[in-house]
Amino acid sequence: MTINCKGKLIDLSSPKVMGILNVTPDSFFDGGKYRDEKRIINQVEIMLNDGANFIDIGGYSSRPGADDVSEDEELNRVVPIVALILKHFPKTLISIDTFRSRVAEQSIRAGAALINDISAGKLDPDMLSTIGKLGVPYIMMHMRGNPKTMQQHTDYKDLLKEVLSYFAERISVAHNEKITDIIIDPGFGFAKTLNQNYELLSAMELLQITEKPILAGVSRKSMIYKTLNTTAEHALNGTSALHMVALQKGASILRVHDVKEAVECVILFNKLNSN
Repeated sequence: MTINCKGKLIDLSSPKVMGILNVTPDSFFDGGKYRDEKRIINQVEIMLNDGANFIDIGGYSSRPGADDVSEDEELNRVVPIVALILKHFPKTLISIDTFRSRVAEQSIRAGAALINDISAGKLDPDMLSTIGKLGVPYIMMHMRGNPKTMQQHTDYKDLLKEVLSYFAERISVAHNEKITDIIIDPGFGFAKTLNQNYELLSAMELLQITEKPILAGVSRKSMIYKTLNTTAEHALNGTSALHMVALQKGASILRVHDVKEAVECVILFNKLNSN
């Protein structure tokens, strides 16, 4: 199972790690930490040295109830960072966390390699056609509503069945737009209660019926720290525990704040599987 990133085939049969770089002031864990060039370059260097296969740049916080950000502001936050990273680390495979087609297109033109869309094209009618024209890998996530309203939409009759139906429809539309490299993200924490997150994780291997690679994004989320009665800052151990579960359930990519620890999970998982 491979994806084509800027002419380089990435084999996802061995799990990969995507390091998170939020350039927003209000992300739930690292908001405001990476807003000047020196800190950004230092953090990217650390993540790459720790073994990150991708760097995921986000300029729009998608935490529940997050404030809206204009398209121009998102562009101003993201596109210069793409150029900055590639200036210092030219071989970096950069993912752009956006649901806006114009941000996606300008970021790819600046040198990004793939797009990570929390809405699977539902928040911008031009997104899927844009991705098809750009010919880049596309991560589509399951969500209802938008970041402001998503936690009002957790009334599922059959969570797993509805998530699978959602992906079947979105994948079909994406294929019609000539998108070939598709990765699915179950959307932990997006339009799901704490218990629903665990219900989905416990059955995540069933998403392999889509025959698409699966990205798991559980890093330091409330499904961990609320269960442990702690905070996001103290949720690394819980994150690592669920990363191993996600790998055992079929995750091809872990999207993480803590690259070193996630890479260690992958190494141990691969060792376990080799025996």
